[in-house]
Amino acid sequence: MIAPVVVKRLGFAVLALVLAGLCAALILPFLISADAVREAVQGEIRSVTGLDPVLRGKTAVSLFPTGSVSFEDISLDDNRTGAPALTAERALARLKFFPLLVGRIEISDISLVRPTILVVFNEDRTSNWSHHIEMLAESLRQRPERTASFSEIRIEDGKVVLRDQSAATLETLMHVEFALAWPSISRSFAATGSFAWHDERINASISLTDFAAALRGERSGLKVRLAGTPFKAGFDGYISYRPTLKMEGTLAADAASLRDVLRWAGQEPPPAGGFGRFAFKAQTNVVAATIGFSGAHIELDDNVGDGVLTFDGHQTLQGTLAAGSLDFSPYVSTVRLLTGGEHGWDSKPITLNRLNGIDIDLRLSAARVTLGSAKLGRTAVTASLRGGHFTVAIGESEAFGGLIKGTLELASSPAGADLKTQLQFAEVDLDQCLGELFGIRRLEGKGNLALAIESSGGSIYELTKALNGTATLSSHKGAIAGFNVEQLLRRIERRPLSGSGNFRVGKTPYETLTVVLKIVDGIANVEDVRMSGSVVGLDMTGSASIPARELDLRGTASLLSAAVPAFELPFMVQGPWDDPIMLPDPEIRLQRSGAAAPLLDAVRNRGGSDAVRSALERFKGAPTPEPAPGAPAAQQAPALAGASAPADAMPATETSAPAGVPAADTPQSQR
Repeated sequence: MIAPVVVKRLGFAVLALVLAGLCAALILPFLISADAVREAVQGEIRSVTGLDPVLRGKTAVSLFPTGSVSFEDISLDDNRTGAPALTAERALARLKFFPLLVGRIEISDISLVRPTILVVFNEDRTSNWSHHIEMLAESLRQRPERTASFSEIRIEDGKVVLRDQSAATLETLMHVEFALAWPSISRSFAATGSFAWHDERINASISLTDFAAALRGERSGLKVRLAGTPFKAGFDGYISYRPTLKMEGTLAADAASLRDVLRWAGQEPPPAGGFGRFAFKAQTNVVAATIGFSGAHIELDDNVGDGVLTFDGHQTLQGTLAAGSLDFSPYVSTVRLLTGGEHGWDSKPITLNRLNGIDIDLRLSAARVTLGSAKLGRTAVTASLRGGHFTVAIGESEAFGGLIKGTLELASSPAGADLKTQLQFAEVDLDQCLGELFGIRRLEGKGNLALAIESSGGSIYELTKALNGTATLSSHKGAIAGFNVEQLLRRIERRPLSGSGNFRVGKTPYETLTVVLKIVDGIANVEDVRMSGSVVGLDMTGSASIPARELDLRGTASLLSAAVPAFELPFMVQGPWDDPIMLPDPEIRLQRSGAAAPLLDAVRNRGGSDAVRSALERFKGAPTPEPAPGAPAAQQAPALAGASAPADAMPATETSAPAGVPAADTPQSQR
């Protein structure tokens, strides 16, 4: 019987407390002055944060069902700069219920609705928040043992404006949603939330192991995480800013497309292709405006490199990277020297304005390099980009079976682009080298090539029209592909007027080859071209049009006997340089033919129809009509000579192919 009575009494007590609480909740709004609440909340904020916000708008107090105080038009001014550090349409302070029952105002948490946070960095690197940070640090120092009454500040649909007076830059973060875990029991500080930048939502978190030390500029642990569609990044280390900003720790970042990240960040991505999958990790050391990366590991488009990088406040990136293999094919995939049909130079405009905005000075080394269809071996280069002037200095590159050294410069100009290059190719495979560079595949063997050229133009085609400079080539123990000069000379030596046959096959071996060209306005003038072989020698003059890719050359081919010309034949080389035509001099062939000599003399004398007819008949091998009775003996001589042609027109030894000439080259009249 005692237990039910106790339970009943406890029930009445609880009910009484509930009724008392409800009555208090209903009566307190009428008993507590709004001004008193305003002053109490403002004083509590000042006590906890050291900040003195200005509450200009109306104040609304609500104690049922929960206690809260709403302020309109709140701001945090900066008397030294005149720029308000913070403004908000409304601030909502939630109150603790039980302290309120006894008439004490204690804040549970604060929410800032649609605030605007302005951060202005002055030229002396101070900001409009410097004074507020000092006040906050002092407040935390004065209450090391006292627990703060509230430990959370929320930002709802806010905006953060970052302005750098020295760099004249302005960035705005929209739709900021953050929860700030204010130091209450521990010394740490954490902020978690998200914001929108350039129309992309980024989730972010930041934490400081010693918030008070960080505010004083002393060393504190720092963790930052950023994650969104464009990229992910994280930093884990330490930070301090007295006497200057210092950060040290591990930085890691990755992105599915570096090109998309650059475009999202407002930077113009580099031309051509590539710049896809990207990953970066390095030990980071920040001192003032200089960022150093040691032990950097970089992955870009399946290229992997390690080294050291430095980025300073003058927008200059410097560093040294080493890689096992590098594939530059994606970056030059859209750069074409020739048109689609491979018959002319590309005439698309060259755009170099994307090279401005950042300076780069990198030293790269790799064991293997792929550049389009070209495969290079051990390579060390320095790439420099300053003020839109791009320079590549090749210290040494194992390419085309030899070595390459030199420089290549490309700069923006009123004409479109300025090109200047000085390259030396030592002991390279000429067929592969000239084929990759100029589309010429006519020379076989090893050789040395030197280029010193410069030009200006708005396209590849215009650059070829304005080329000026020199080019030299020397080779030994090689061959000219596509021409069998020895076969042609031997055939013409024996039969000057015979068909030349298919001599545009095979090769012409040589012991030495020397080419010296002087280029003026896109025309390569031959200053010296000599080829010397064990059997054949060549000397050439003339020119080649680089814009039209055509040859117009004259030369003399010689059959050598103990280094003395035994037979010489002038010739011409004309047509496109990837498939030219070689034509022997017809006048020399007529002069060497005994059968055609009278014809040539008759043409020169412009007379002698009988002699012309006789020469033609002898050339064709047709019988000569019998002379009329009583004709002079001189006119009977041709008839007595027989119906066959002279020995020089059709030698008796040519019933079979000459020595050194295939049987297929025998004239058709004897087959």
